[in-house]
Amino acid sequence: MRILEKLALIIYSFIILVIAVLSSLVVFGWLTPEAIANAITSFVNNRTACIVTLVVDVIFILLSIRCIFFRKSDKKSKAEEQGILLQNENGKLIISKDTIENLVNTIIKQFETIEGVATSISLNEENNLVISLNLTVGENVIIKELSANIQEKIKSTVKTTLDLDVKEVNIRIKNYTTKKENVAQQ
Repeated sequence: MRILEKLALIIYSFIILVIAVLSSLVVFGWLTPEAIANAITSFVNNRTACIVTLVVDVIFILLSIRCIFFRKSDKKSKAEEQGILLQNENGKLIISKDTIENLVNTIIKQFETIEGVATSISLNEENNLVISLNLTVGENVIIKELSANIQEKIKSTVKTTLDLDVKEVNIRIKNYTTKKENVAQQ
């Protein structure tokens, strides 16, 4: 259906282009309205051309109504907004973004030097899983080593638990707390 819609959009755009060029030529006086009227009259007198034009017009009317009144909200796109849809010969499985987020937060809790986390789950243009983390880390942390360990642990755990490949684990260190701040927070 998408190929048909793209083809219709190309034809529709071409027709609008022709109308815009013709109206511009009339406005500039390079083409007379009578010449356009004569061309339309000769076109209308051809029965085959009229039938083809009528069919094309009906198709464009239906496509226009669809575009104006019906938003693309099929079940598949709704499922993709909620999570990741997996399908096999036995049926379908939707893994919600909340489930993935909870799994990631459980993994993060295993690292004692992390004071706080905010997790975001998304799919990139190629439908690959991208996990973004905003972390608050504690004192005496080697951030590069910690982030490498987190990335590896998240990728391997998500793969073994959900059988999903994680394309990226992006980490942003939001804050670096010291012992004084830790005592004040408790």
